[in-house]
Amino acid sequence: MRRVAMTTSAKIWLNLLCSIFALQFYCAVAIADDATDIRTRLQQWTASFNSGDKFGACDLFSKSLVSDVQGQGSAGYETRCATISKALDDPHRTFRYDLDVKEIIVDRTIAVVRLNWTLKINPGDLISRETGLDVFRKEGDGRWRIIRFIAYSPE
Repeated sequence: MRRVAMTTSAKIWLNLLCSIFALQFYCAVAIADDATDIRTRLQQWTASFNSGDKFGACDLFSKSLVSDVQGQGSAGYETRCATISKALDDPHRTFRYDLDVKEIIVDRTIAVVRLNWTLKINPGDLISRETGLDVFRKEGDGRWRIIRFIAYSPE
């Protein structure tokens, strides 16, 4: 078997190509990990809300939150957390959310999530469904938080 000697230039190009492929693989893995982190954060929010953990429920939102909910108008962090606290403190009703993530798109430190929420309210066996679009940002502490969201009833 005959060996072919590589020139220095060919070695440099080969190393460069290998580095590019490795970087692309690393970036794809990082984006997949970020999408998993965001999905986990949403699942944690659901568990926190359903268990009555106000701090855990509010931690999903950035202090710079701007949100629009059909029938409630625009609100920031303080107002949304006050609404969550009021619902969780209501001694006459219980609220339970179910989550359905449709899509997560991640681009470095910003992500967009399409999702559906189903809220069950008792007594009365009331069910409310909301479709939403959440914009997440990876904040200084490394955690993904919602900076913008819009929610509406599809009916």
